[in-house]
Amino acid sequence: MDTAVQRTGEPTYRDAVEADVPALVALVESAYRGDSSRSGWTTEADILDGQRTDPDGVLAVITTPGSRLLVVERDGALVACCQLEHRGDAAYFGMFAVRPGLQGGGLGRRVLAEAERLARAGWGVREMHMTVISVREELIAWYERRGYRRTGRTTPFPYGDERFGLPRRDDLCFELLVKDLALGPVSDR
Repeated sequence: MDTAVQRTGEPTYRDAVEADVPALVALVESAYRGDSSRSGWTTEADILDGQRTDPDGVLAVITTPGSRLLVVERDGALVACCQLEHRGDAAYFGMFAVRPGLQGGGLGRRVLAEAERLARAGWGVREMHMTVISVREELIAWYERRGYRRTGRTTPFPYGDERFGLPRRDDLCFELLVKDLALGPVSDR
């Protein structure tokens, strides 16, 4: 396929189905783990080895009531995904992955904005919540430029549970980031 055409096509969005699980696992792994992830800027390869997700975890997101896994395609190819989960007055945003070779071109901003729009319109939520590994300063700064704020509230990293990876450091935890969705879209930087 001509990659110039692939990069210029408009993204389309749909909910994941069970048949998407293998491709979604591969996408998430490629964005965060191993050498392939190093071609993008979201890599966690320097802080975690092992897996980022597995088929059971992806299937759970697809099949759990109040949860959806948004599939993003461009010209028929899977290019990104994200999880949305309804949690009362808030939605949780997770399992966000953009194909490494397409990172840095604005696709991630568009997917995040669409996820916020869907959560606001579909569930009437006032806030979007997410957790980010606290040592991921560049990633947290990217979210802050999109209106998310650090809360200082952390939860421990699940050391010893290989489903979440094999830590290369002993100082990992997740920090809660929150965005007030009533404020609407933020800067496109």
